Amino acid sequence: MIASAFLRAAFVVVLNIIQIYKWTIVIRALISWVSPDPRNPIVRALVVLTEPALRPFRRLVNPNRTGGIDFSPVFAFLILQFVEIFLKEIYFSIWRPA
Repeated sequence: MIASAFLRAAFVVVLNIIQIYKWTIVIRALISWVSPDPRNPIVRALVVLTEPALRPFRRLVNPNRTGGIDFSPVFAFLILQFVEIFLKEIYFSIWRPA
């Protein structure tokens, strides 16, 4: 019973972290449209948080080949969306709401 409650709580925390990270990627993509100051602490924090997830996609689809448009946030968002849906399906298949 305690292990089940802990596992349910862990699932909820992981799902919330994924949701927050998706919003972080969206915010970084939106901020990139207005040419932000790279020394701004908020911009630097967004880059530090999101760059590890965006870099692999940037290697696959180089912005120089797509007319300067960086599609890495779209791909990262879609992968995170897939993981979130997958985890929710697992969550609801194990613990069906009453």
